[in-house]
Amino acid sequence: MAIGRPSSPRWELDIVAYRGGDNSLLVVECKSYLDSQGVKFSGFGGADAKLTERFKLFNNATLRKVVLGRLSRQFHERGACGSDPKITLGLVAGKIYSDAARAKLKRLFDEQGWILWDDVWLREHLQVMASGGYENNVAAIVSKLLLRK
Repeated sequence: MAIGRPSSPRWELDIVAYRGGDNSLLVVECKSYLDSQGVKFSGFGGADAKLTERFKLFNNATLRKVVLGRLSRQFHERGACGSDPKITLGLVAGKIYSDAARAKLKRLFDEQGWILWDDVWLREHLQVMASGGYENNVAAIVSKLLLRK
């Protein structure tokens, strides 16, 4: 009931990473949207109720506080992090709807202290990986296959 919903299944987080040097947790939502119009700015802040539901942790402060608070407690109780870690929310998006949406999303994410890894960032980093020498690493091999000329 703390999340303001009558019921909710166990919450799924796509990626959780911990860095011990500064006791920080990174929680990343992954959206490919490769075969769609891409992530729209209207999915943040309530302009489009249907899209807003897809980004619940970004749009619902109460839900975010409860889910991330319980994640913090669970990690700490299991000895996976120190007490009271700094938690940052991020989004990896394989496609953004438009350059205007990208600019608005970047501004919003900066204001909120969130991280946005968009399709431009992904492409740049895949290119770096693909241009490297041979590596017996699935990500490097896939990068080379996707970006070869």
